[in-house]
Amino acid sequence: MSATVSPLAADLSATVLASEVPTLPTADVPTVVPPAFAILAVAVVAPFLSRRLGHALGVIATGGVAVWSLLVPAGVYLQTTFLGFDAVLINVDAFSRLMGVIFGLIGAAAVLYSYSSEAENRQTAFALGYVGTSVGAVFAGDWLTMVFFWELMAVTSTLLVWDYGGAAVRAGFRYAVYHGLGGSLLMAAVIWHYTNVGSFLFSASDGITAGIPAVLAAIGIGVNVGFVGLHTWLPDTYPRPHVAASVFLSVYTTKTGVYGLARAFPDGNLAIAYMGAAMALVGVVYALLQNDMRRLLSYHIQSQVGYMVAGVGVGTALATAGAFAHVFNHILYKALLFMTAGVVIARTDEQSLKYLGGLGRALPVTAIAFTAAALSISGFPGFNGFVSKGMITAAAHKEHLDGIFYILLLAGVGTFMSFIKFGYYAFLKEHSGTWNVRRSVTGQRIAMLGVAALCVVLGLYPDALFALLPGSTADAHPFTLSHLGEGFLLAFLGVVGFAVLKKPLSKIGSGIDVDAVIEPATFYGMRGLVRGVTDLFATVDRAVVSTANAALDAASDPYGAIRGPATAVVGREGSSLKEGSLRASIATSVLLVVVVLAATLVGLL
Repeated sequence: MSATVSPLAADLSATVLASEVPTLPTADVPTVVPPAFAILAVAVVAPFLSRRLGHALGVIATGGVAVWSLLVPAGVYLQTTFLGFDAVLINVDAFSRLMGVIFGLIGAAAVLYSYSSEAENRQTAFALGYVGTSVGAVFAGDWLTMVFFWELMAVTSTLLVWDYGGAAVRAGFRYAVYHGLGGSLLMAAVIWHYTNVGSFLFSASDGITAGIPAVLAAIGIGVNVGFVGLHTWLPDTYPRPHVAASVFLSVYTTKTGVYGLARAFPDGNLAIAYMGAAMALVGVVYALLQNDMRRLLSYHIQSQVGYMVAGVGVGTALATAGAFAHVFNHILYKALLFMTAGVVIARTDEQSLKYLGGLGRALPVTAIAFTAAALSISGFPGFNGFVSKGMITAAAHKEHLDGIFYILLLAGVGTFMSFIKFGYYAFLKEHSGTWNVRRSVTGQRIAMLGVAALCVVLGLYPDALFALLPGSTADAHPFTLSHLGEGFLLAFLGVVGFAVLKKPLSKIGSGIDVDAVIEPATFYGMRGLVRGVTDLFATVDRAVVSTANAALDAASDPYGAIRGPATAVVGREGSSLKEGSLRASIATSVLLVVVVLAATLVGLL
């Protein structure tokens, strides 16, 4: 096993689509243990430590990965063999560096939030296992290692959901089934790819092999990112567990999926681009219909990930940079939104917006943090979402993909409407009573305000993020008059749209998603299949038993076996023979034999 910077690093970084991040001076780097292993080690020991020490080690491990990712020279790799194949456990390029920085950074904030939200060590240990396996997946330099951590990520996230018990158990089973199927399809694609290429290394080919492997990979990864029709696990699962667990869940699975798409389709794919646009619009429409806070936020994960998928699908340098800028920004504001929702739920014991109101005075810090996150996700000028969304829409417009461009703009209006709705019903609307709630604790405030500050800083000074991005930001001009005007226009349309639709939306339910068709079809289809197979087996079993019994009867009583059918024939023909009588005298038998022999002789002559 070796760790160094060598000419091979150029091959291992071949998936950088246009330009690499500024390369730090190359030198031998004592990278012996993959960064994921540090987090996983803490996950293993955390349940046996005190809450304070276990969570403190979690903050140190995840924060350390963020710092390591930021400082490690580009091109560092760790090559070894895994299951007898060449493997690269660490591959530092623009993609993995950015993912490592944001995964570690938000992991540290989420662990601090978990400690302040009274999460038990076991839950946080599962969460750290989830973080560690996600980090392992994005730093992998080959498909085999990536799929290995990908499957472990599904296991650890399922355990995180199950840990809460109750309704989370059923949701966790569904979550596990979806991700088991998705992971199996991705694994099949990778194996097929290996048979064509002869290597699992990313450097062996430019993305996944075209044809059936690419289709399998797209569908398998599509489960993780929430392709339309494969997304229902997301709003079903994320509202169920502990509020602190939802913060972790909102970050890692879908964004690791976006990373996987970029590895599989480094040159883009138009069908994936249009799927991303559809995700953005479908997610925002369903989000508008929700009253459950975390369910609304979950649908918005699908919607916002749609922007990233569209960027990956467009595939130009600007689109790729915008997609990963949006990965970074979305992780910040989405985690922050789940943190603020978690504080509201914990303090009021209420998840539905219908029964809230007036919390702006009762929870002022939470309201401020929510406002920053809401303006960020909506793409309001001065906040980070404005920058990354603009890069993706500009890339689509530049490539004359007007359908994608206008769908994303329409989704942007819907996003403004959704978070005006959330903010109005939770923090602004008058409440019938007076909330007597305990305010957020210090750790929660530090986590929320720290992340909110980053949303503002990266919105006002995007060059700090541009330095980390894959692709190219040469054509990224977030503060042009046309882009600023676009941002303010979307906000205005969002305000008008909510004012017009506020009353109708309050009378509409949460909507019928595709699971209303998929679940019954799956249930009755599987039941019909099981019953059909069972009935077929029973029919075959009866036929085999009947044949076996007849064979045994014939072997034990040949004369009786012949007599039975003959008797039935004779009886049908109305013969006067006594039933069951086929007996003959010796003379008759001799005569029959002579007749048969004579007929045979005539035939031979």
